Amino acid sequence: MTTDDPKATVRRGYDAVSRAYRADDAQSGRYGTWADELSTQLPGRGRVLDLGCGNGVPMARDLTAKGFHVTGVDFSAVQVERARRLVPSATFVQADATEVEFPAASFDAVVCLYAIIHVPLDEQSSLLARIAGWLRPGGWFLATTGDAAWTGTEDDWLGGGATMWWSHTDAATYRAWIATAGLDVEHQGFVPEGVGGHALFWARKPG
Repeated sequence: MTTDDPKATVRRGYDAVSRAYRADDAQSGRYGTWADELSTQLPGRGRVLDLGCGNGVPMARDLTAKGFHVTGVDFSAVQVERARRLVPSATFVQADATEVEFPAASFDAVVCLYAIIHVPLDEQSSLLARIAGWLRPGGWFLATTGDAAWTGTEDDWLGGGATMWWSHTDAATYRAWIATAGLDVEHQGFVPEGVGGHALFWARKPG
């Protein structure tokens, strides 16, 4: 299936599959390991942006429990409503990640997991530049991206009756884009999923 408005497709898709995608009481899994690692790099009570936060579980939940001030942004009204209920001590905003505004140097870390791959490819490098601008000097960027280039859709994703859309380039291109945005890649890994997987980046803003 093709679509003329991939962003609307993504929004409708997550509205439809929110609960099938992640339960209210979902375990932290690998997200917990990432949250633990990130927390060791941040100042106490630091500010973290969870871009593409979903229902707030587990990343916003876990980071808030560690004492950080978390702001979550997500496209989906259903996801944001759930996040506000599940993680009441965090702040959640329903917005397009490519359009939401924050002051420069607002955050000690930006987390963007399985979200960049839902942004049109021609907007992804500029989104990374925006993210770099929101980070304070020394701030961290934790992200999953595509590992191999692919754009496509899946009908009836997760049995939710809606289509989902993805678009991503390869890991080498993402690494170059992150560097061009002004961030230093400290670690690059691979997160398996099915027959493929995603690239994992830990990057830091100099300062």
